[in-house]
Amino acid sequence: MSIPTRDEAWRVLREHNTEAFHLQHARTVEAVMRWFANDLGYADEADFWATVGLLHDLDFEEHPDEHCAKTQEMMRALGWDERLVYAAASHGYGLCPSSPEPKHEMEKVLFACDELTGLIGAAALMRPSKSVSDMELSSLKKKFKDKKFAAGCSRDVIRAGAERLGWELDKLLQKTLDAMKACEAELARDEI
Repeated sequence: MSIPTRDEAWRVLREHNTEAFHLQHARTVEAVMRWFANDLGYADEADFWATVGLLHDLDFEEHPDEHCAKTQEMMRALGWDERLVYAAASHGYGLCPSSPEPKHEMEKVLFACDELTGLIGAAALMRPSKSVSDMELSSLKKKFKDKKFAAGCSRDVIRAGAERLGWELDKLLQKTLDAMKACEAELARDEI
């Protein structure tokens, strides 16, 4: 059982995903997970947290109806560590029948921020700056409350994620916004 290197994980992700949107989402969640690992005192596990974030939607493009189940199969076929398999699949808990419950703090963070990164990204595109750099929590909260805005981003999952972490919703929104602000320049600089 092994944990893939960043290059190996990216190569495998690219073998199964070609859409720029999905690749950008994977990179965003990767960066946000690394930020959270450092912020929450898991700096020694930051690479692992980031790898989980990068690979969490490995199967989505090819197998949307078997999301998370196929990811587990694919990772096991590659001989990857069961911690990685479990963690990546746990983000679909309650939505995908094969997804295990998020138990470790890292899994809870992934569950909570996966949908939220999409909402924040969509909100950024609506801003004149097209950036999160000048986004305030109050602006994000307005977008969160507007059920028609980024309707595909489940507010129920985001709320449940905050509850699993034992955080107020505002804390999750602010921390994820802070993470995306910290990562934005790096993500913009790198090519997909």
